[in-house]
Amino acid sequence: MDKQDCDPAEPVAQIGQNIESILAFYQQEEQKLSGSQRLLEYVSNFVGRPYFLSVILLFASLWILLSLVGRAAGWHHFDPPPFFWLQGIVSLCALLITTVVLIKQNRLARFEEQRQHLELQVNLLTEQKTTKLINLIEELRRDLPMVKDRHDPEAEAMQQPTDPHQVLTALDQRRDVHAGRERK
Repeated sequence: MDKQDCDPAEPVAQIGQNIESILAFYQQEEQKLSGSQRLLEYVSNFVGRPYFLSVILLFASLWILLSLVGRAAGWHHFDPPPFFWLQGIVSLCALLITTVVLIKQNRLARFEEQRQHLELQVNLLTEQKTTKLINLIEELRRDLPMVKDRHDPEAEAMQQPTDPHQVLTALDQRRDVHAGRERK
């Protein structure tokens, strides 16, 4: 098949399908969110912006200013220094914000784990397909009379499918050896 025979729209269509699949995956994950989770996401997105820092600083500054000016003007001051009520409000807000952020991080970690699992499955499938292609090419090389048949140990090794369990065992062993060196 010549380059001229290839339909240029075919790769674009494949890319479009892949993008649609990814978007469908994200939409599916978005639809799984409960109403309370959506509210927490909104709050987490709001508190994660620089604008929120300005709001906090403005609130604390106004609180302190009103307390000090009110005291100097003879008003009944609602929170004298060291600003016990302000400290309580800030502490409570910090606790709530931390909890909201942790909830969002947990959801994103589960999402990332699912995505990595999908990526691993695709990688294993790609490895299987690559092994099959190498086998077919080597078979073709042996069968074609015009191609010199030669022994290729690298191609022979690549014809063997990768055993994921063997790879994981090797990784665990190397990690254990590496961790042992770091402890010394």
